[in-house]
Amino acid sequence: MTTPAPEPVTRGIHHLGLNVGRLEASAAFFTDVLGWRELRRDPDYPAIFVSDGVVTVTLWGAGEGARSFDFRRNVGLHHVAFGVTSREALEAVYARIRDAADACIEFAPQQLRDGPAMHMMCFDPSGIRIEFIWPG
Repeated sequence: MTTPAPEPVTRGIHHLGLNVGRLEASAAFFTDVLGWRELRRDPDYPAIFVSDGVVTVTLWGAGEGARSFDFRRNVGLHHVAFGVTSREALEAVYARIRDAADACIEFAPQQLRDGPAMHMMCFDPSGIRIEFIWPG
């Protein structure tokens, strides 16, 4: 007889902290391109806190000499995935990012496996790999 697994002691993500090489550009990506709200700044750290109303992301300035993370070779965050509410919302996110000067699209919205879910991938101005996904 197996012992039942204990109940989880956590409930979702409180916030996600990301080291970024271009603090202001990454903050602008979240606020100007994605429409998130800046909650506050800590210039001494330095950090900028942004939120979509559900998730809070802390953007930490990595400072001089910071190197980009290679998600194919390093242990750590492979990507972060944010949900969208519809296929139309996914297409709208794609259009905003495509038109932004400081972001790079890895691939446009496409069907995920057998669908109907769809997703796309991009990199913010600091090279953080971000997925947007509509579960279908």
